[in-house]
Amino acid sequence: MNGKFPQHFLWGGAVAANQVEGAYQADGKGLSTSDLQPQGIFGAITPRTEGDSGIKDVAIDFYHRYPEDIALFAEMGFKCLRTSIAWTRIFPQGDEETPNEAGLAFYDRLFDEMAKYGIQPLITLSHYEMPYGLVKHYGGWGDRRTIDFFERYARTVFERYKHKVKHWLTFNEINMSLHAPFTGVGLPQESDKSAIYQAIHHQLVASAKAVKACHEIVPEGKIGNMLLGGILYPLSCKPEDLLETQRQNRDWLFFGDVQARGYYPAYMQRFFRENGIQVAITEEDRQTLRETIDFISFSYYMSGCVTADPEQYETARGNILDMVPNPHLASSEWGWQIDPIGLRYLLNVLYDRYQKPLFIVENGLGAKDRVEADGSIHDDYRINYLNDHLVQVAEAIDDGVEVMGYTSWGPIDLVSASKAEMSKRYGFIHVDRDDAGNGSLARRRKKSFFWYRDVIHSNGASLKDRR
Repeated sequence: MNGKFPQHFLWGGAVAANQVEGAYQADGKGLSTSDLQPQGIFGAITPRTEGDSGIKDVAIDFYHRYPEDIALFAEMGFKCLRTSIAWTRIFPQGDEETPNEAGLAFYDRLFDEMAKYGIQPLITLSHYEMPYGLVKHYGGWGDRRTIDFFERYARTVFERYKHKVKHWLTFNEINMSLHAPFTGVGLPQESDKSAIYQAIHHQLVASAKAVKACHEIVPEGKIGNMLLGGILYPLSCKPEDLLETQRQNRDWLFFGDVQARGYYPAYMQRFFRENGIQVAITEEDRQTLRETIDFISFSYYMSGCVTADPEQYETARGNILDMVPNPHLASSEWGWQIDPIGLRYLLNVLYDRYQKPLFIVENGLGAKDRVEADGSIHDDYRINYLNDHLVQVAEAIDDGVEVMGYTSWGPIDLVSASKAEMSKRYGFIHVDRDDAGNGSLARRRKKSFFWYRDVIHSNGASLKDRR
């Protein structure tokens, strides 16, 4: 493996504000859509009442414990940490004229702490949350005015952190709004396709405006999108399966097409027409969309299969999506199929399609870890999963794909997005907290901590090709 990873490859990990920070009402923070989903993305939307509580309210208390956690990341040798800014820490209701100084100051402290160790921030502007005030009073991204509120927020943080943050992302897994519209665009789950695509259009315009603002305010910086990399294979070589696979892959590649190319592709025009979907797109919108991203970032956890006759097969839920299982692959405890070669394939697909640098900003294995009597955690299953995926990243780089970096998902245990669980652990660092919120929050290094440290220090040379 030696020599395949670029000299300045950005090794690190990725977290999200609403899954690690806690302190959900501290220092003037407003309620976010995530705060109204105490059971996670797939749970009910629950209004907050005085005295109630949810596991994300404290999460792993990164808001107060970040110096300890950043030091542990530095011990592993992180070059980069991906996290998000909680929009409601900056604009608590979303429509204020003036930002919340206490929220801005928190991220100053966080970025300064990272700088002490030479860890570069990779910052997502909106990661599975938005101000609930914008949902309540405007209808979320269904209202065009939300574009301007987001642009104000983006320009505020670009100006504030322009000397501290050089790598930015707009919306986390932007394509997931098709499957979880409240989380993605602040719309009810039962919203029709026209409403959802109109909200998505507003979000795509807002993303382009953020790209333009970043290029103006942080000229030496780079800003990318973030896709849920749900790559699909045809279940058979039947032409009908191949065409259906192409159609379903386009469902999510469409977002990258608009953000990287600057216009709606023709296949979406046909899709809208044939499905009776009405989306209001102005000429000003079309001009705005021409401001395109600098790089493509994406998550990858699993692949899936597609058939033109899906009723004949059971589906497996993965990262938000339902897919037909691949009979040639094993699955994790949560039913997510494990496909390292799929990551190499996806990297090549995206690079062939866009010819822009790629950044793998989420990849990891959720599993139930066991703490031994001596306090050790032997997570060889996680090491094997990550090793095999990184071997395929090296192969893609050898294929000629330009890969900027790799940030594993959840380098420290966090609250899962899907069901708000602590028991579904991804980290190299164990956090003493259970699904009921019990525990000391103490941090403990797992076996994988030392493995990843060696991978980073060797720039990938310590990886083992286990094929």
